[in-house]
Amino acid sequence: MNPIKTLLLVLVAFLPALSALGQPTLPITSTRSTAYGSNAKVGKYANVRGFKLYYEVYGAGKPLLFIHGNGGSIRDFSNQIPHFARNYNVIAVDSRAQGKSTDTSDSLTYEMMADDVNALLDQLHLDSCYVVGWSDGGINGLLLAMRHPEKVKKLAITGANLWPDTTALEPSLVNWIVSTNDSLAKVTQTPAVKAQKKLLNLMAFHPHISTADLTNVKCPTLVIGGDHDVILPKHTMLIAEAIPNSYLWILPNSGHSTLVRYKDIFNQVVGDFFKTPYRKTRGMAQLD
Repeated sequence: MNPIKTLLLVLVAFLPALSALGQPTLPITSTRSTAYGSNAKVGKYANVRGFKLYYEVYGAGKPLLFIHGNGGSIRDFSNQIPHFARNYNVIAVDSRAQGKSTDTSDSLTYEMMADDVNALLDQLHLDSCYVVGWSDGGINGLLLAMRHPEKVKKLAITGANLWPDTTALEPSLVNWIVSTNDSLAKVTQTPAVKAQKKLLNLMAFHPHISTADLTNVKCPTLVIGGDHDVILPKHTMLIAEAIPNSYLWILPNSGHSTLVRYKDIFNQVVGDFFKTPYRKTRGMAQLD
């Protein structure tokens, strides 16, 4: 078959599945006046760690950072930004090699992206912030809290995983990632193919976080997942159990897009989590 036709077929198959893990599969509610992720009025580029990181800032108050999933962008938080900008200084970023943040390097890791965000916070002269991470953004949030613990006041993550095998991910998704990655390796390596393969490699071979590593997450953490998420609920529970100061929230009748399907209650619960002191319950107090 013609390599160009093969490439088109691979990308047609690839993009919807990538959306399932990173970008939302449900319609996003956006305001008529604001194009989140493409807002020339507030959008800026920060020169960090050898590339230009795109970000947008909204609202005023304590800083709150949003980190999107694989292949996503700031736009994925269109349901969250206007809500939280009422009370927070919202900082939404396009991660390295995604959205408007271009990066021509061959490699990409979650550790790199976590350090990118840390560098941005330094440039903005922010010593700490609240963090919301979705999917890969949740992984980045965990690594930010482990590698730069002083930077994260509280962390809310949804649809994150610690490793990339079938004990963490829906087996059909793992099989698709492997087969699509193999297919992309066989076509002409144009810049577009290389960019897509870099994101696929990220899902296929990363992250490598142990439950023991999670004991280094010192900030209060809200661990969220859908009961039909491609990240297996038992894996989400494992994450919550390993973090010393965590809450667990599994949403019913929800896949990976918890903050889209349940946008209103998601915003309320995460907002309450940020505002309310973390508490541990032991003994008879667990009857409350």
